[in-house]
Amino acid sequence: MREQLLAAEKVKAIEWRDGVLHLLDQRALPFEETWLSYHSAADVAEAIRNMVVRGAPAIGISAAYAIVLALRARLQAGGDWRAALEADFQLVADSRPTAVNLFWALKCMRDRLDRLKSTDDPLLLLEACAVGIHQGDREANLTMAELGVDLIRRHQGNQQNFLTHCNAGALATGGFGTALGVIRAAFHDGLVERVYADETRPWLQGSRLTAWELAVDGIPVTVNADSAAAHLMKTRGITWVIVGADRIAANGDVANKIGTYQLAVNAMHHGVRFMVVAPSSTIDMATEHGDDIVLEERDASELLELGGQRIAGEVDALNLVFDVTPADLIDFIVTEKGVVDRPDAEKMAQLMCRKRLH
Repeated sequence: MREQLLAAEKVKAIEWRDGVLHLLDQRALPFEETWLSYHSAADVAEAIRNMVVRGAPAIGISAAYAIVLALRARLQAGGDWRAALEADFQLVADSRPTAVNLFWALKCMRDRLDRLKSTDDPLLLLEACAVGIHQGDREANLTMAELGVDLIRRHQGNQQNFLTHCNAGALATGGFGTALGVIRAAFHDGLVERVYADETRPWLQGSRLTAWELAVDGIPVTVNADSAAAHLMKTRGITWVIVGADRIAANGDVANKIGTYQLAVNAMHHGVRFMVVAPSSTIDMATEHGDDIVLEERDASELLELGGQRIAGEVDALNLVFDVTPADLIDFIVTEKGVVDRPDAEKMAQLMCRKRLH
């Protein structure tokens, strides 16, 4: 199956060419496919903050390349480049607070920096580290797709209806996608009748991004209002809710796009299985449970305006970006290290002791 999946890769959001980071501007999709070029860490941090690039793995990859750009600038400036680089690490770290892949990638880059020898070329080695993070995520996506589709096949090996939330596809990662990677693999295995994509207010990642990705691949997709999800579970024969994650706590609690928690509650009520697909870099073993995760809030205008036009009166708005789904509502967490069935702290610790399957 791996060869089939590799051959089916059609969408990507990140390219590193000739020392320049290129990002597909996800704010313009699905109407325009515009690539933007980045030459500095400050500009990459701004791209992360302003949602040019989004999705936890993609943010982490972009952050790694940002440090390469920063290092090149510091080396060219001369002086104590190591001390100066600290400001760049902090600038990128401050771009968004919830997706742990950002901080994981920065730690990888810092660890590689700390291992440099006096004879090493720092720029060459840090660039190789960033490229390795990018390629590693692509490989992890493929492994997770294989593991996830195996779960689907074992529980009900015929065509099924799936529901997903936000965008956890190629646009959010360095490769095939996490949640959408599993759905893509299921489609290639003949297991998909239809995918229902929550529109995912207020940035509409479901209707703008997920539906676009699935349509590119020829996968049957229907966009629905977020508030219709429970009704669809009751009436449309949905068998799986499959989502990604921005941070997973040590006990298996999952922070993901706002609205994920209510999907899990509704899935349990309707007997629909709930699968979270995320690389192990999304698992934060230093965070004991979901209540400790810092959840981002964004400007109220994102809720009160549409296309720059005010759609509400002079009222306040609470624009929560993420919520936390308790582990006891989750059937499976799928990572490149393996699958956790009914996650808890002990099972998560066992998972993180494993090596990658591939």
